Amino acid sequence: MLKPLKLTLDDLFQLKQTEVKGKDREGKEHTFNGVRLVDILDSAGVTLGKELRGENLTKYILIKAVDGYEVIFSLPEIDPEFTGQTIILAYQMDGNPLPKGDGPFRIVAPNDKRPARWIRELTAIKVVFSKE
Repeated sequence: MLKPLKLTLDDLFQLKQTEVKGKDREGKEHTFNGVRLVDILDSAGVTLGKELRGENLTKYILIKAVDGYEVIFSLPEIDPEFTGQTIILAYQMDGNPLPKGDGPFRIVAPNDKRPARWIRELTAIKVVFSKE
């Protein structure tokens, strides 16, 4: 059963921390610190791992920013049993809090060839059934 979460930075610190490197739009590499998106989804009760099969494979994550920008990820793109990519909800870049206009939270998907889904100023993450 899904349980809505409203997470603060303190809440994120209670989850396992991780670090990824990725290149921004200008091609400059940065180190991002945060929490794996899969761990956040797991704490909300999202179907993952061995249970992610059948119609659960038609679920996706809709992520929204303060300016109305939206991106999606399918659950298999996030689940380590399906992919080697680590997508994180970042709160730091290069050891500092995310700058104004980027934070306080952003998604970082380091294996995406373009950072178009590295949504900044994240406000919501919603699990959606594609059959809706």
